[in-house]
Amino acid sequence: MTPVKSAFRTVHLWLGLATGLIIVFVCLTGSVLAFEQEIEQAWHRERYFVAPTTTPRLPLAQLAEAVKAHKPKAKIGGFKLYADPARTVEVSLVGGPGGPGAKDGERGGTSERGAGRMSGEQRGEGAGKGGKGEGGKGNKGDGGGPRIFVNPYTAAITGELNPRDNFFKTVEQLHRGLAAGKIGKLVMGVSATVFLFILGTGLVLWWPTARKALTPRLKVKWGSGWKRLNHDFHISLGFYASVFLFIMALTGVGMSFDWVGAGINKLTHSPLKRPEPPTSTAPAVAGTAPFTADAVLALARQQAPDAESYTVQMPKEPTGSIRVAVLRPGAITENATDEVYLDQYSGQVISSQTYAQRPVGQRIRGLFKPVHTGAIFGLSTKILAFVIGLLGATFPITGTIMWLNRRRKSRRKTQQQAVALNAVG
Repeated sequence: MTPVKSAFRTVHLWLGLATGLIIVFVCLTGSVLAFEQEIEQAWHRERYFVAPTTTPRLPLAQLAEAVKAHKPKAKIGGFKLYADPARTVEVSLVGGPGGPGAKDGERGGTSERGAGRMSGEQRGEGAGKGGKGEGGKGNKGDGGGPRIFVNPYTAAITGELNPRDNFFKTVEQLHRGLAAGKIGKLVMGVSATVFLFILGTGLVLWWPTARKALTPRLKVKWGSGWKRLNHDFHISLGFYASVFLFIMALTGVGMSFDWVGAGINKLTHSPLKRPEPPTSTAPAVAGTAPFTADAVLALARQQAPDAESYTVQMPKEPTGSIRVAVLRPGAITENATDEVYLDQYSGQVISSQTYAQRPVGQRIRGLFKPVHTGAIFGLSTKILAFVIGLLGATFPITGTIMWLNRRRKSRRKTQQQAVALNAVG
């Protein structure tokens, strides 16, 4: 082995030993999160699905009354409706898990179509400094408040989701920061950066010096002894998985450090902060009734009748505007929505922005999470992310076993040489 490769092996080895347990943990929890939506819906199917009927869906006002009867002190923040007739309507409540009036710092949660959670990060705003949530002035973050699920045909309450008590929220907190706040997030960010170096040095070590050595490095020699299989699993499968693991680690770094998002904004000449939502004009006549959620939904359906989902976020202040997010068919991710802001009194469009019109930096940051979890192209990439995550968890183990085998072999060779020298002497 050349001195250069020997140096790379040393770096690869000690970085792997130092971060091996964290890499195993991150890869395993990441594999679980790849199927968050599917597992969540399977565990609580009654929460997300109903039997469609021939009767039309009830007005949102009636569903809101059912939610208020279920939680008299709750204040409704918005609605999410799906084109799928078998899906329930998700009603978001104002405030964090503590209920109305919870502090902004208590509001959290990441967006997932199956779990009905929404946040600025899901829409590509949380991967850099200055990213706003779904609100801003007049529309303060709707992010992590409880979600009530309602049967759109009967107004029956089918379930409730509190993000803080959700199993996958806990797994995500462990995956992204060991549930240890900023320090844990920093540890995971550094670990992801180290993992990039491990993958890079691994590729250098994998690269054969002779062409005839290439084929053995591309195949697992099935039927061999366990040591050979362990070697092939680490070398051959590691090569195939390295590209995908590199992408996952890179996006993990992007979600861990604010400077990554800031750098992307600077390189793409994108604004550092998301503009504040527009405000509504005070009505000329005092006591004018605000525009209703049903009227907003009717307008959204008129403009995008083939949309997969509609999210209507109602204003929380008298000067706030109504936000409507529409997910078009074939959207690249679930956060690739078109957004419209309406005056809450007149229903007039104040501003609008399609996904394609978003700043490039915001769109890039918005891809971090779906690429990281494999949700970027649906079920096929989720399966790929799941498999790659499991493989990633094995590499620190197989690498450690290889190192121990080499040490044992080296020790045995040293002992044999010592015996031979004693015999000669």
